[in-house]
Amino acid sequence: LDMSQLVMSACSPSSSDEQVQSALFDTLGESERALEVMFDIVPRAKDIGRLVTEDTIKAVAIERGDLPRLASSGAFGTIAASRGPGGRGVDVEAERLELLRQEAIDAANEAAFAQAAATAVGGTSAHATHSVVRESDRHAQKLAKKAAKRAAVAVKAAKDAGAIVDEREISQLVLGGQAQLDYEAEWGQHTMGLDGMSPHETREMLMNLKPEGTKEYFEKKTLPSGTEREYGDGYEVVTIPPPRLDLAALPPRIVLADAMPNSHRKAFAGTESLNPMQSQVYDTAYNTQENILVCAPTGAGKTNVAMLTVVAHLRDKGIIENEDDPYAAYAHIGTENNGQGGGGTGVTVSQAGRKIVYIAPMKALAQEVVEKFSSKLKALNIVVKELTGDMQLTRAEADRADILVTTPEKWDVVTRKGGDGSLSQTCGLLIIDEVHLLADERGAVIESLVARVHRLVESSQRQVRILGLSATLPNYKDVARFLHVDESRGLFYFGPEYRPVPLQQQYVGVTEIKDRFRREKKMNDVCYDIVTDALQRGHQVMVFVHSRRGTGETARALADIATKEGVLDSVFRTQGKEGPAGDAYTKYVDRANKSRSKELQEHFGNGMGIHHAGMLRNDRKLTEQMFSDGAIKVLCCTATLAWGVNLPAHTVVVKGTEVYNPEKGGNVDLSILDVMQIFGRAGRPQFDKSGEATLITTHDALARYLDKLVRDVPIESTFIKHLADHLNAEVVGGTVTTLQEAVEWLTYTYLYVRMCKNPLSYGVNADQRDQDPQLRGRSLELVRDAAKLLDERRMLRFDPASGNLAVTDLGRVASHFYIRAESVATFNEMLDNAPDPSDADLIHIICCAEEFENVKVRPEELGEVDKLKKECCPLTVRAPVEEFSGKCCVLLQAYISRFKVNSFTLISDTNYIASNAGRVARALFEMCLKRGAASAAVKLLRIAKSVDHRIWWFLTPLRHFEAELPGNVFKALESRKLGEQAGYDSFEAAISLLDMLPKEVGQLCHWNRGGDKIYRFASYLPRLEMSCNVQPVTRGILRFQVHLKPVFEWHGRWHGGAEGFWLLVEDGENNRIYHHEYVLFPRRTHPESMDLELSIPAFDPLPPQYYLRAISDSWVSCEMLLPVSFKHVLLPSRQMPYTDLFDLTPLPTTALQEPNYEHLYSKFPTFNPIQTQLFHVLYHTDTPVLLGAPTGSGKTIVAELGLLRMKRVNPRAKCVYIAPLKSLARERLKEWKSRLGAAPLNWSVLELSGDTRHDSRALNKADVLVCTPEKWDLITRGWRGNSNDFAESPASTGKKFIREVGLLIIDEIHLLGEERGAVLEAIVSRTRLISKFIEQEKGKGSEDDKFEATRIIGLSTALANPYDLADWIGINVDGHSVDAKRGLYNFRPSVRPIPMEVHIQGFPGRHYCPRMATMNKPCYAAIKEHSAKKPVIIFVASRRQTRLTALDLISYAAGDENPSAFLGCPDAYVESITSTITDASLRHTLSFGIGLHHAGLTSSDRETVEKMFLNGDIQVLVATATLAWGVNLPAHLVIVKGTEFFDGKTHRYVDYPVTDVLQMMGRAGRPQFDTEGIAVVMVAEGKKIFYKKFLYEPFPVESCLGERMMENINAEIAIGTINSIVEAVGYLSWTFFARRVKMNPSFYGANSDSEEDVEDFFFQTVKNTMKALGDNG
Repeated sequence: LDMSQLVMSACSPSSSDEQVQSALFDTLGESERALEVMFDIVPRAKDIGRLVTEDTIKAVAIERGDLPRLASSGAFGTIAASRGPGGRGVDVEAERLELLRQEAIDAANEAAFAQAAATAVGGTSAHATHSVVRESDRHAQKLAKKAAKRAAVAVKAAKDAGAIVDEREISQLVLGGQAQLDYEAEWGQHTMGLDGMSPHETREMLMNLKPEGTKEYFEKKTLPSGTEREYGDGYEVVTIPPPRLDLAALPPRIVLADAMPNSHRKAFAGTESLNPMQSQVYDTAYNTQENILVCAPTGAGKTNVAMLTVVAHLRDKGIIENEDDPYAAYAHIGTENNGQGGGGTGVTVSQAGRKIVYIAPMKALAQEVVEKFSSKLKALNIVVKELTGDMQLTRAEADRADILVTTPEKWDVVTRKGGDGSLSQTCGLLIIDEVHLLADERGAVIESLVARVHRLVESSQRQVRILGLSATLPNYKDVARFLHVDESRGLFYFGPEYRPVPLQQQYVGVTEIKDRFRREKKMNDVCYDIVTDALQRGHQVMVFVHSRRGTGETARALADIATKEGVLDSVFRTQGKEGPAGDAYTKYVDRANKSRSKELQEHFGNGMGIHHAGMLRNDRKLTEQMFSDGAIKVLCCTATLAWGVNLPAHTVVVKGTEVYNPEKGGNVDLSILDVMQIFGRAGRPQFDKSGEATLITTHDALARYLDKLVRDVPIESTFIKHLADHLNAEVVGGTVTTLQEAVEWLTYTYLYVRMCKNPLSYGVNADQRDQDPQLRGRSLELVRDAAKLLDERRMLRFDPASGNLAVTDLGRVASHFYIRAESVATFNEMLDNAPDPSDADLIHIICCAEEFENVKVRPEELGEVDKLKKECCPLTVRAPVEEFSGKCCVLLQAYISRFKVNSFTLISDTNYIASNAGRVARALFEMCLKRGAASAAVKLLRIAKSVDHRIWWFLTPLRHFEAELPGNVFKALESRKLGEQAGYDSFEAAISLLDMLPKEVGQLCHWNRGGDKIYRFASYLPRLEMSCNVQPVTRGILRFQVHLKPVFEWHGRWHGGAEGFWLLVEDGENNRIYHHEYVLFPRRTHPESMDLELSIPAFDPLPPQYYLRAISDSWVSCEMLLPVSFKHVLLPSRQMPYTDLFDLTPLPTTALQEPNYEHLYSKFPTFNPIQTQLFHVLYHTDTPVLLGAPTGSGKTIVAELGLLRMKRVNPRAKCVYIAPLKSLARERLKEWKSRLGAAPLNWSVLELSGDTRHDSRALNKADVLVCTPEKWDLITRGWRGNSNDFAESPASTGKKFIREVGLLIIDEIHLLGEERGAVLEAIVSRTRLISKFIEQEKGKGSEDDKFEATRIIGLSTALANPYDLADWIGINVDGHSVDAKRGLYNFRPSVRPIPMEVHIQGFPGRHYCPRMATMNKPCYAAIKEHSAKKPVIIFVASRRQTRLTALDLISYAAGDENPSAFLGCPDAYVESITSTITDASLRHTLSFGIGLHHAGLTSSDRETVEKMFLNGDIQVLVATATLAWGVNLPAHLVIVKGTEFFDGKTHRYVDYPVTDVLQMMGRAGRPQFDTEGIAVVMVAEGKKIFYKKFLYEPFPVESCLGERMMENINAEIAIGTINSIVEAVGYLSWTFFARRVKMNPSFYGANSDSEEDVEDFFFQTVKNTMKALGDNG
């Protein structure tokens, strides 16, 4: 009665619906019965409040017997007295109060007993959001709740009437007072507060507190209003109604015609206006460059949001028309890099950031996106391309594409190989679909990608916009923070009410838990009921299961039940039906019957289909089309369909939630995100007004899923599990070089975001969090553990002391080929245990990769696997087929053998294995290349190519043309070759066909009329003609001069744009690779040959031969082998005569004893140790001098001392200074004009070069002549004066002053071995000849006694063969007399006035430009480490590289928040200087303290840069290599960035001479400022060992006169020096060439070093030269 009164008061006519509901909740509670009553009352609440009165309720109560009929009106008023039988009055009020008190006691007792019973059977917590228990548990809990409600109402009624004063009276009487004790105990337990907490609990509580002042709305979430719970036979159903959308709160829909230009609307064809979700995002997506995260349910229209950002990006980049700014498309003109110096191809300024990259979670979805975007953007002429494992693009195709659609893993591989010219540099908009996959196993890849983008943005200062598309996420703010999204402008969250089709959800819990078969049957029954109900209402159904086999089993179970119920034909089948379904059946019946899949045919007949990854792609496509067109009504599929293909249905059923997790070795629950993704397929926006989704699970799992619906469980990071692999990738990419940089990189990941929010989940306790709020310590611990792991696996080198991380070959290969660290560990162990593995061993190693660990071995497949092993495995299977490696090995060999596999699960596994095996084999091939394992590397390349083409390497390579030739041709060619014993001569057999006539070929191949065709195809097989000339350089180095000529016919269809070959130099005896190189023959130069010079190590004694092997990179079996014999190779004798530097007291400059001379050296008081040691020979004798010393040793002053000696002895004599390089000559001219040409000496210093012309009077008056070799060669040709026929020629002036030359200084004489060395050799040889002639004239009594032989001073770096050079310039090197070797000084490379520390760093990469780009970060790191405040010179190969290097250095400095780090002067000063600069790039870089120096600058710009660098206004100078010779600009740190340059003659990159590298390094160390210099030499990885050897061990100088013999002999004949063959042989005896032939005969082709053989060699050389001159007229 009282409850009725309360309900009546709650239903007040003046109350709103919300107030009524709230009051009823307070009155009735939240039990299921209460909800049922409330659902009946609420719709009639106003009628109840208006019509029901207190009297009405009383009358009903009396009628039911709930109150005595004598009760008066008013439940709480005084009851009228009545008279008893005796006429005595009764105290009715007292009786009523007693009755109410007793009712309260009884109700309280009943409630206590019910609660005790419920507790005994295991009730749930009162704080649970919902409860799902056993039937008995549920019944007890229900009774307890009802009893408690009744007790509460009764006690309240008694208390209000005054029958009970204190509620504790009741508790004392109930269950003997036990309830009171329990109540007090429970109350005390819950009110202990902080005093009751342990210290650990207190810290945990404090750690989770929000900052002071934080205001956060909290709402206890429960299942949505309207949720219904029903019970069936063995199951429980919870139905959640669709959420209601408040239409009034939605933003107005944006009409596209009003919002964007007509041209842009073409991308939204068929769409008039944006839906509410899209309209809300429109302004940010289309009108700003903000990063965006959109969280919305599946089907809400996120694709159009992506399209808005795509169109905005295309508009802003000028790719499509911009009506607001018509000139935007031309904005990039004038900013492109026109100077492609070095022949490289890179990303221009206009290309940078122009592409859009769309990352889809699966390849199937990528294909769908490509189709959708291509159709929408076709009208705008936008090119959309797929870049996945299935779809490889050429570089040209990728460059042409405006949008690339890819998968996370593929884009990760692309960006790992970043650098100049890479696709990652072209990305300006990155769209990440399904970003909530961060919680998935693949989420680590997305974290790595986004972190890489963020770091690129900061380092390059170039924006890359990110759009994240996601399903609804509980912690979307964390994801936004990870994506660098501004929460106020770029974060959009839309709830389930934004679905275009409202979704009703059902969760079914099956109670048959123990018996798996009964449970499966019950699930099938429930599924059948749901499917049948939907079909009868005219809807299609998708049933999702979690195994491939489960799709077929579920379809058969539904068909069996329908057959039993007799509704299969009427409800399921479409055959023979009228309308669209019947028409669709007729359309597809033939195609279905032709399918190879019997299951597809079977289920199609029942109106159903199956879909899973194990099916053939054509069958999957057919099934999708049949379901889309209505030919089948039910589709049983795996969850991949929910992610991959947009194929919705009205009703979706998820049957079962147990998913096998191989890592945990058991089943786990399907994640709630996956459930929501599958549910998103329910409801077709174009056709349905609602959708239905049902999850069928076990009863115990039902509670967990309902709990996840109402309790927001944030998605966590899985990055820690994959940290080692991704750290290795960053180290390889050069973005992380130390542990501190690794910690900084980690802060860009989602892992760091979540670690800060939820530290306990990532191993951070409260104490750690208190001490380190930023969690840098935990981050350091994580990266250090990963670095140690990688170091153990040899994937990087980790120095714990310094924290430095250095890349290794193994780590580089693993990163580039996407190989897991676990696989690398496996490969290391197996290769170490098999030093010479067989083919079977290697294919077993491939199949042991961790990449294949998820290939399951299913019992039902073993029979077919055993059959395959017997029938199609030519190689031995090393592992049992019950193991995954054994199964993989069998399936891989079956794939290569093209054997038919019947089981669809095996077909799927085979495709998976084949798609990965080639990549793994290539990785192993490169690992073995780095190891130098010749046999294993060759075999692995064969395996990789066999996987790619499905052709065994022991079969004929003509199988590449299988589509063009009949099978009997191959059988005939392979008839004698069977299995592993066939050998590797199939290529030779195929090529031998070219030695026959086409008719004979046809007869041999049993195809008489096809002989011509076979012959033509044989001529297409790529092959090279190889020759090799061996020249011993030292006893440890051989020079291989390799000639490669392609001798095959080029056909565009078969060869494409280029053919690549691997060139290997092998030692067959030791199974070692000493050199490997990838050579490319482009179509445009075919059939031009290629010449290579290789430096190959040699060992004493020499083996009989090495092998030169060329292997086609793509054609199976195409291999060439050339034995390189060492039978006639003689290694040169060991020469390493160094001059010791004596510990002498530095000689003062006053030792010159001539004030005018001393004035030249007034800036320093003493000569350096080298100059001191040579002083006597230079200044007091006329002995020829050869000085070999490192750059920077003061060799110029040595030359000046010789010059001063000459002038002191013979003032009329002239000095000729010859510089091999024009830049060096100009530097010396400039210096000597200022010093020697000024007072007090006032000598005449003239330049003789091709750019100058002087008359004979000026030449005769000159004191010093600075010449280039060619100019002096031309002049000295007229030394005899026999030039009657050439009176006006420059040579005729030679006789005027040549004989007056008293000193010939040849700088950098070691350049004899370079291209212009023959000219130097001719000059010196002719000079000595002239000197001899003059001496002879003088001996005959010449009147002029002042003429003497010309003294020669040669200046060089340290030499390996100084005796030959010394003997050649006239130094006596024979014997052991006092004068022997006088004038020969060959100091060690380490002898420098300023010691130099050298670092040699190797960098990978086959291509020049990307390799140069990877060097920029190490350049910046070297500057910071070695020369933070001191001057730095960086030498590069081209003008373009100067600019790119400088720009990257500026970016890295800006990334460190110090963009002016290299500027050493005020901004105002540098601005005034830059205003005078002509070159735009130089103006830009100078403002950041970095100068450029190359030949493309004007002379004034170069002088300005040099001056600023010398003054310290700029710290860094990036220069081309010519600066090393031309300008004397020393620095503390010198970086040689690359040792190659582009040779325009050969159209390829060639190495600098070692002398050039030494010259560049010599600029390190400033004499007056530094105590040491530092040089960092960055080289290609393969050349690191070479430079390590020869930067410290001098390289021998060889003569190149033999290559220019004709020109030199002809010149001497023309001037009369040579008149016969005998005189020609005599002339050769004066040359350096003659001395080197005797010392190293094999290098020049002489038989031996005996006098007889050398004489014969000279005679034959002269004879051949004369004949060639005669033949050429």
